[in-house]
Amino acid sequence: MQLLIYRLVYPILWIISRLPWRLLYAFSTFSFFFIFHIVGYRKKTVSSNLRLVFPEKSTTEIKKIQKNFYKHMCDMFIEMIKSLSISKEDMIKRFEVIDTHTFKEVQSQGKSIIVLMGHYASYEWAIAAQFVMDFPIVGVYKKIKNKYFDQLVHRIRGKFDTRLVNSHTVIKTITRDKVHGKLCAYGLLSDQSPKLKNDLYWTDFMNIRVPVITGGEILAKRLDLPVMYLNVEKVKRGHYHAKFIPITNTPKDCEEHYITKTYLKLLETQIKNKPEYYLWTHKRWKHRDKENINP
Repeated sequence: MQLLIYRLVYPILWIISRLPWRLLYAFSTFSFFFIFHIVGYRKKTVSSNLRLVFPEKSTTEIKKIQKNFYKHMCDMFIEMIKSLSISKEDMIKRFEVIDTHTFKEVQSQGKSIIVLMGHYASYEWAIAAQFVMDFPIVGVYKKIKNKYFDQLVHRIRGKFDTRLVNSHTVIKTITRDKVHGKLCAYGLLSDQSPKLKNDLYWTDFMNIRVPVITGGEILAKRLDLPVMYLNVEKVKRGHYHAKFIPITNTPKDCEEHYITKTYLKLLETQIKNKPEYYLWTHKRWKHRDKENINP
């Protein structure tokens, strides 16, 4: 069944990816109308998240953010499809790293780097950063259930020489790279909602107490790797600016959870500034009332 679904969907995705940008975004506009007005994909979740995070905003303001978010989400989905055929030159032009010197200063230490990111703006095109940094990127990801689409994701990234590492094997992979002298930037999306367990770290994210993922901090401290935050901003449709913000060059000297809390504050600043570019369809705050409940 997985193979059948893949063989039915992949040719459609490939054809769409070959369309010129103007037609792609026309398709995105149509997709927005269908998903938002007809299907109503996760509208209750998005509305609930926005009301929870922004209790001070009026119903009109919430609806405006919600509508703009769905427009952006459809654009981002189309841009992900375009990754099947996009050229290196086009990706560099559309995902511009505006302060390469900041990254290169950290890179000069001769160590690999942990790069923390959020589900904000265009996290899928972040691989373009390696083209101007001359530093390989390794994406840490959660395996897709459909093995054929999982292989497709690897193939897309592979054409730009980007490795993907399963989150369950990341420590082993980074340790092996270190032994073999490979220097890389390991990108982690660290704003997902983790599974409940006894040893979770709880803190405030958007003024709501939730469990948070601390994998990036644990890796940095254990392997003594500097940590940066990739701040991505949407400039206009199909164009993004990214800059690297140092969090620490000496993770072992940081207080416990300093790296995680600093990362979350940087992401919060972006969300508060332009909330429509955050991924509101995820149930990020679903565990907010369960801190003292044993699983």
